[in-house]
Amino acid sequence: MLIVDTHAHIYAADEKRYPTIEKPLRPPGNKGTLGQLREESAANGVAKACLIQTSTFYRFDNRYILDSSKVSSDWAAGVVTLDPENPESPNLLARYARDFGIRGMRSIPAAKAGKLDHPGVRGLWRTATDNGLVINVLVGRERTAEVDKLLGDFPRLRVVLDHCMNLKAGPDGEPILADVRRLARHKNLHAKLTFVPTGSETGYPCADMHQRCLDVIEAYGPERCVWGSDFPCELWTPKVSYKEHLRIFTHDLGLSQAKQQAILGETARRLWFA
Repeated sequence: MLIVDTHAHIYAADEKRYPTIEKPLRPPGNKGTLGQLREESAANGVAKACLIQTSTFYRFDNRYILDSSKVSSDWAAGVVTLDPENPESPNLLARYARDFGIRGMRSIPAAKAGKLDHPGVRGLWRTATDNGLVINVLVGRERTAEVDKLLGDFPRLRVVLDHCMNLKAGPDGEPILADVRRLARHKNLHAKLTFVPTGSETGYPCADMHQRCLDVIEAYGPERCVWGSDFPCELWTPKVSYKEHLRIFTHDLGLSQAKQQAILGETARRLWFA
């Protein structure tokens, strides 16, 4: 079965060549290099991965993602993050796609304006549409109305809802789930099911998140759902290892083989590796 990790953050060991932001959020034990991701993937039968720009380490400096994507094009797809308030960002995105084979962009709200539905965001979404790129939109549920509007205005753009707006266990997760399900009416939107360990109040197997995950799968269909590890798990899911996170989807959720094939590999293949 093809398995694609759609959410792996990577961190360079060489911080002179790839300098960090001030006070970066650093993984414990210098975890998170491209080589370590390749080893972790191979050990767990994962064939391909999406390399997600680590804003808490590099902000908008995408050089490590660009270089890593170019040398790993046989198995990895790069996903950059650009400043929507920088007028040069659309041109940069087009150049990154052309020169480095970048296949997606993580979309965030305009910081100064405090809006996702912003001219700069729209400019980047148009560029992504023109270049056949995938948008990963990273927002909380307070941006639901803006996501809804943008999805309607960009029906040809393939969009992934990162972490499903940070869906979590407990009563506070109910309104998030309702909004995630409401957005499922947009057929160009896909659900990234990386929230199971991050939203759980326990460790493996994160049973308090199983029904929430199954509800999202029911709303979107497995053909619009993808799995991601949150690599390096030592930082992002310290209670759940890479192997355990994958096992939740291969064993603990009780998914059929057909649903596993779609969620763990085929949907991601169509989005980033077709």
